[in-house]
Amino acid sequence: MNEPQLVAALRSAGCVFAEEEARLLLDEASSPAELMTWAARRMSGEPLEQVVGWASFAGLRIAVDPGVFVPRRRSELVVAVAAREPAELVVDLCCGTGALGAVLAARWPTAEVHAADSDPAAVACARRNLPPERVHAGDLYAALPGDLCGRVDLLVVNAPYVPSDAIATMPREARDHEHRVALDGGSDGLDVQRRVAAGARAWLRPGGRVVIETGRAQAERTAALLDAAGFSTSVDTDDEIGGTAVTGRG
Repeated sequence: MNEPQLVAALRSAGCVFAEEEARLLLDEASSPAELMTWAARRMSGEPLEQVVGWASFAGLRIAVDPGVFVPRRRSELVVAVAAREPAELVVDLCCGTGALGAVLAARWPTAEVHAADSDPAAVACARRNLPPERVHAGDLYAALPGDLCGRVDLLVVNAPYVPSDAIATMPREARDHEHRVALDGGSDGLDVQRRVAAGARAWLRPGGRVVIETGRAQAERTAALLDAAGFSTSVDTDDEIGGTAVTGRG
């Protein structure tokens, strides 16, 4: 399959960026057979990043496994906000691929960066992007080593925040190929954020920060959760990438 044929096939399958995707598939495939397999997977709706096995995120190449939440460009706002102040001990909670933690670890080589997720597939994937002994399996804070409690400088969180009823309206790449646990935030999208906010102060050192990705329409409610937990809050948005991040300072 040559490039024009691949572009046409991808476009017919509804791929908006068919030209760019075709070039990437051609560059990354190791054989014509692999190219055909990858093209079929992509045309069936599987995310390009899961097909080729990686995503470009904030200047890094992040390994992405099938079923695992694909890091989006909008999440780069969380990194930008988090990186405004240096941190020595960082936790990437609901880490998915571990993209947030991996970027911060690259920016702060001396920092101790941990990550946690409840999805075994996400944990296995994140262990490819971060030191595996620092990626923990389990439910939110229960996954973390106890000796981190009260010492964390920075929590970065991309908890699921899509309302349950809205998942059916998401692009098929997400709803069909990313595990529901990474998407479903409960009836109003804030169920996991509530638990994150309620437990954050115990894990942060005095003056530590939590930075949570959320939806633009949910930002005030996310901030209210952190306010209720005793944090001073601020909201950042980036219209270019579609990102919204809420920061709480203890």
